[in-house]
Amino acid sequence: MSRTASIRRETGETRIDLNLSLDGTGRSQVKTGVGFFDHMLTLLAKHSLIDLTVEAVGDLHVDAHHTAEDVGICYGQALAQALGDKTGIRRYGSATVPMDEVLVTAAVDLSGRAYCVWRANVAVEMLGTFNAPLAEEFWRAVSSQGAFNLHVICHYGKNTHHIVEAIFKATARALRQAVEIDPRMTGVPSTKAVL
Repeated sequence: MSRTASIRRETGETRIDLNLSLDGTGRSQVKTGVGFFDHMLTLLAKHSLIDLTVEAVGDLHVDAHHTAEDVGICYGQALAQALGDKTGIRRYGSATVPMDEVLVTAAVDLSGRAYCVWRANVAVEMLGTFNAPLAEEFWRAVSSQGAFNLHVICHYGKNTHHIVEAIFKATARALRQAVEIDPRMTGVPSTKAVL
């Protein structure tokens, strides 16, 4: 079974082509026009082992908001498409990741229900051309369109770059666990028999 997806989204603000493979090796080819965001998407692929290609053209003369949110929409839709009926997956994943002075925990449940809890104080700070609070906009869009629970907690930390990067790494590691096929699981991992 091929657990891959291709999403194309075109609006008056963005044009995005995104492809992913859940059973990859973490390869990525990312071009959004926003350097820091490219860095985050690259490490998302690397730490989740989900192969990812993203080509995004957005209204960066305004700011990076529409680009980040719309890539999140596409990534969430691609996750849902590639997971199909979710037969055999682990469903749950969590990871706690340190990055220098920062410690972040992320937990996911690929439940079919969209819910995002964000307990991370991310300063309004420009990281290159990426306004740091756009990390939350990206992940809210991913969990909404991917129809899964996402809980992000930054336990402590000061450096905004480190906080955002630890969030992406922890969530990537949580997704890696959740999408993985469990050899002991037959059918869908729910007593409802559907997710």
